[in-house]
Parts: sequence; structure tokens; C-alpha cells
Amino acid sequence: MQERIIMAGFGGQGVMSMGQLLTYAGMIENKNVSWLPSYGPEMRGGTANCNVMVSDTPVGSPIVTEATAAIVMNRPSLDKFEKDVVKDGNLLINSSLIDKKAERDDINVYYIPANEIAVELGNAKVANMVMLGAYLELTKVVKSESVLEALKKVFGESKKHLIPLNEKALQRGAEEVRK
Repeated sequence: MQERIIMAGFGGQGVMSMGQLLTYAGMIENKNVSWLPSYGPEMRGGTANCNVMVSDTPVGSPIVTEATAAIVMNRPSLDKFEKDVVKDGNLLINSSLIDKKAERDDINVYYIPANEIAVELGNAKVANMVMLGAYLELTKVVKSESVLEALKKVFGESKKHLIPLNEKALQRGAEEVRK
């Protein structure tokens, strides 16, 4: 098993933390992982993406050129990364912010209203976790429990109260792709 994921959006949408959490969860499960961030010249509002690999075998390069999945949070990311998903790969689109449909018909496409779900949950900042939950449900690359364990390590004690909200966001994302 080797998952090669591109996660992309505007700075401030939690793209980097989504990638880090998946990477940490992979480490918790004793998998081989890599995380390679890429930022535009601006931080908030600029473009941001990361390449993540989770594998049962050693990772040769952290650069994803043929993605098994892409999680796109905004329209520019869809336009840029749709072409990089391999045939039969997964493309997860944040349909809250992207009104365009995927152009390819040789990949699996999922439209997730991540921002709307996050607002329903009471915090717009968990849209990234909704998308991550959808991805985990599709691939089972790591367990959501491992992501929550990674959250505890990343957030620390001061943000421990946010764990239940993030758990709900992961669950709602998973429910969305089961529909």
C-alpha cells in the first residue's frame, strides 16, 4: 500500500495541518511517511499545498507527481492539481467553495460541502478535518483514532477541549462519502 496525496487550498484553510496530522497518524501506526509543504509568497490567503505519502514500504521521494488522491479546498487548487491524480484515483472537492465540476471521468470524484458542515458543527475552522474524514473513509490509509491521537500531540493540553469537535468533523466527512 502506498498513498500519494496532494492537499491544496488557500493559506489559513488548514491544508498543512491536515497533511501533518495524516503523517503523524501514519507514524503512530508504524508506517513509512513523508510530508512536503509548499507555500505561495503570502501566508494567509496565498496558495498552500503539501505532498503526503503513507506507505508500507520505504518512501523514495517526498514529491508527489502521480497522486492517488487530491484534496482540494479551493478553485485554483482544483484547476492546478486535478490533472495529477492517477486513473481511478480519488479527487475530493470542497464544494462549499468550488462551484466547478471535475473535468475528468477516469477518476473518482467526491463533492464535500466541508465549510457548510464545519459551520453546522459550530466552527468554520474544522472544514479541513471534514475533508480529512472523507478521505480516511475512502482509503482507510490510517485509522481516525490515530489522527485523533496525533491531534493530542500536536494541540497539547491547552487545546485538548477541541478534540471532540475535530472528532465530529472527521465523522461527518466520513458520513458524507458514504451517502
